[in-house]
Amino acid sequence: MKNVVREPSQKRSIEKKNKIIQAGYELFSEVGYYGTNTAEIAKRAGVSTGIVYGYFQDKRDILICVLEVYIEKAFDPLIKMFDKLSAPIKFNDLVPKIINAVIKTHKQNKKMHEALHSMASTDEAVNSEFIALEDSITVKLAEQLKKLGVSIENPMEKIHFAMDIIQSFSHEYVFDKHEYIDYDVMREMVVTTIIKMFE
Repeated sequence: MKNVVREPSQKRSIEKKNKIIQAGYELFSEVGYYGTNTAEIAKRAGVSTGIVYGYFQDKRDILICVLEVYIEKAFDPLIKMFDKLSAPIKFNDLVPKIINAVIKTHKQNKKMHEALHSMASTDEAVNSEFIALEDSITVKLAEQLKKLGVSIENPMEKIHFAMDIIQSFSHEYVFDKHEYIDYDVMREMVVTTIIKMFE
């Protein structure tokens, strides 16, 4: 189901809509998507519930806009890191930096991340946004490495696989925290595995 969002043209209306999106972002981050209702979003934004429904059909439409903000806010530091790469690429330095950046993103956006990923399996729009993000990061890094003269066999597959490993480890590290796992050891395994792929 496609989200139905009214696009205002006047400055004051744009500000109101952005306040609603920001309020949704804050509340979804604090108490999760299912722990938030439209009236609470309206109150946090300082507008009436009627104003919210003037821009958004329902809470899910707010979520889709929040998702776009989340992706930009959470993954912009990673994209900037790729932009700053210079030759020669030292994967033994780069890989730990990427892992730290992804873990930081997960920690800073814990509730939001849980809310969005819980919906990805049932909501086509949410899932599509995450797939587009994966595609964007994979292509961006592959292009940057090629530009810097790094020749890798099957770069797209290796980058995507490395992303999967880092994402999985970050989930373990931030959300799961199994008592029987030494996460320092696991982190070292992740780093070693990825570096070997790119050697």
